[in-house]
Amino acid sequence: MLFCFTPRLLIWTFVFVSQFKGQALLKRTKRRWQPPPTQILENDPGPFPKDVETLASDSAREHDVYYTISGPGADLDPKGVFSLNRDTGLLQVHKSLDREEIEEYKFKISAFKKATHEPADDPMTFVIKVDDKNDNPPEFVGKLQFTVPEQTSGAKVGKVNATDKDKQDTDHVRIKYSLKSELNLFSIDPDTGEISTITNTLDREVKDKYTVIIELRDLKGAPKGLSTTGTATITLSDINDNAPTFRKTSVTTINENESEKCILDIPLDDKDLENTPNWISKLVITKGNENGNFRVERDPKQNIGRLCAVKPLDYEKTKSINLEVSARNEPDLIGTSAQWQSVPIVVSVSDVDEGPEFSAPTIRIPVKENTPNGSVIGSYTALDPETKSSSGIRYYKVQDPASWINVDTNTGELKVANTIDRESHYVYDGLYNITMRAVDPSLKTGTGTVILVIEDVNDNMPVFPSQLVMCENKDQSLSSMLVTAEDRDQAPFSSPFTFSLANENEDDWSIERFNDTTAMLKQLKELPRGRYEIPVIVRDQQSFGRTQTATATLCVCTKQGVCQAKQSSISLGPLGILALLLPLFLLLLLCKLATMGEEGEEHFADDNVKCYGYEGVGSAAGSVGCCSNLGDEDNLDFLNMLGPRFKTLAAVCKKT
Repeated sequence: MLFCFTPRLLIWTFVFVSQFKGQALLKRTKRRWQPPPTQILENDPGPFPKDVETLASDSAREHDVYYTISGPGADLDPKGVFSLNRDTGLLQVHKSLDREEIEEYKFKISAFKKATHEPADDPMTFVIKVDDKNDNPPEFVGKLQFTVPEQTSGAKVGKVNATDKDKQDTDHVRIKYSLKSELNLFSIDPDTGEISTITNTLDREVKDKYTVIIELRDLKGAPKGLSTTGTATITLSDINDNAPTFRKTSVTTINENESEKCILDIPLDDKDLENTPNWISKLVITKGNENGNFRVERDPKQNIGRLCAVKPLDYEKTKSINLEVSARNEPDLIGTSAQWQSVPIVVSVSDVDEGPEFSAPTIRIPVKENTPNGSVIGSYTALDPETKSSSGIRYYKVQDPASWINVDTNTGELKVANTIDRESHYVYDGLYNITMRAVDPSLKTGTGTVILVIEDVNDNMPVFPSQLVMCENKDQSLSSMLVTAEDRDQAPFSSPFTFSLANENEDDWSIERFNDTTAMLKQLKELPRGRYEIPVIVRDQQSFGRTQTATATLCVCTKQGVCQAKQSSISLGPLGILALLLPLFLLLLLCKLATMGEEGEEHFADDNVKCYGYEGVGSAAGSVGCCSNLGDEDNLDFLNMLGPRFKTLAAVCKKT
């Protein structure tokens, strides 16, 4: 059987050990000195110091000992909160404790022999716990600012957050939430702090902000619990529950013939939040604009619409127009029975003294090209819009690029002045434009356009290049080449073409169709290199054509399709010419030396200009004197006229 006797600081254990026949022996077992933790209630008002505990070691029974204490609250910061009597071991507290600052103090207690200062016992750890007292009221966490849409019942406004510095998991920090104002509009969950609306009568246009007093109370809301109050601001956000409205019906005026001009401001009102989609109005013309004469636009800085004229109006045709303009917002209406509204607008057209107007802004007149000069092709006349008469109106050309037409000043009659050519660069897609002006007696003017639709005639024959090159084949087979013709006319006065040889008995050449515009000219037998003139007949689809001469050069060609012989004759450079003329220089030098030998030494620094007799026509090569220019290597055509022997020498001396 185990008995424990525990004085304040010293624990003794008595063990009764069973002996024979139920007898027991009481034995005392010594333990290390280790008292349990001590608790002190925070905020003790004093007086101080106050005794906490007397600490004593078993070694004090055998030795004269002294005690020391170490730890925060004693010899470490915060210093001086606790003290230990060196001789008696009495522990005292010197001030009121705050659990929210320090919840627990741990000290190291040691016992030493006074005689030798040696440890009298093992050190022990002594713990003092500070008991919590409900001394801190709850506190709000975060801003008490919330937003909720207007006219919504049961909507969540936001959550109130709170905290309490007292000991957690105790009633000291168990908070209840409650509202102290606006109880008919809002509610709050007492446990979670969630605020909600309880009515749909919240109207932002009447009142857009509410202040609500909220109370926090600990101890589960018990009357003796500590409490805190705060003011929350609840802002109502806008919904599109108001349709835009027009301030008034409108009447405006515009002069005829005016366009791209704004003629009326249309002010609107909307009770919703300014500069939001719920407030911005979009205007639409719903009636009276079937011809697209008007448009409406919005002033970007204010809720004002503008009616603008897009197309000119004619007073003689329309004196007034009744429009209807509707206004709406981008979002649909909600929370209201209101409908989108419209407003009537009357636009009056004012009469203006106008210039003459042509029968149509643009007319088209068909005319064949090559129509004889002086031919009447039509007329273009105008009327006064007010009098509907053409009396006194005169007509003039403003633009006639090719000067093809004359206009009768009094009647507007149009006549051909010069040959009309459909293939002219003034014609685009068969069309030629003339700008006309009509002038009334008061010098007011009107303009119009005459478009000549020029009809094609077969006035162009197909033609092909006259200079052709036929390259000899390397395999010694007979050569051929393509001959392509062009015709400036259009179908049916152009391709497909027909090709034939003018000489029906031709036995050197043949020609046959390759495609609509090209024929193949073929060599029928071996022919020497050189130039051949071959009469070829080319006709268009209407058999309009003539005999043309194809000058074909039969030769050995370079990769570029150029005759080599022609290339050699024109590629003779200055060194080639010098090589060709070197024998002439040597001949002249020999003549000069012979002359100098006959004259002797007395006629030797005598190198004056001499006169020579005329000996016939001059050389195409020009002077070959010592001071003459060797000539431009790009102008060597004369070398082709020096005969076959010279060409052989040129071939030897030409540049490679």
